[in-house]
Amino acid sequence: MRVLLDTSAYSLLLDGHAAMGYRIRTAAEIQLPLIVIGELLCGYRKGTRLRENLEKLERFLAGPRVVQPELTRETADRYSRIYETLRRKGRPIPTNDMWIAAHAMETGAELLSFDRHFELVDGLAWTHPGA
Repeated sequence: MRVLLDTSAYSLLLDGHAAMGYRIRTAAEIQLPLIVIGELLCGYRKGTRLRENLEKLERFLAGPRVVQPELTRETADRYSRIYETLRRKGRPIPTNDMWIAAHAMETGAELLSFDRHFELVDGLAWTHPGA
């Protein structure tokens, strides 16, 4: 199975969350989009352990099953469709999360996230690993 991690899933994985650890150990491919990496870097810069967190991130990204999906025109098209559908429903979610959902849909990955608003995205394979 191919999984795509959002920021909450990656963070809890590093914190030793058992269900996340299991999902990662059993995944054939683990995707970490640049949008998620950007969110992580923002958090790291606000904290006091920038170097330590960067080293952990680099080790994770160097893993043999870890890939960074590319942003493509298809990603942008999917993003725009998600945006418009949620706008019509009157149920917006954070902009970065729409991009993350678009990536997961484009690559056919199951999105792992602790953010329940992903359930609002039609057609998204989303799992709350703690459920």
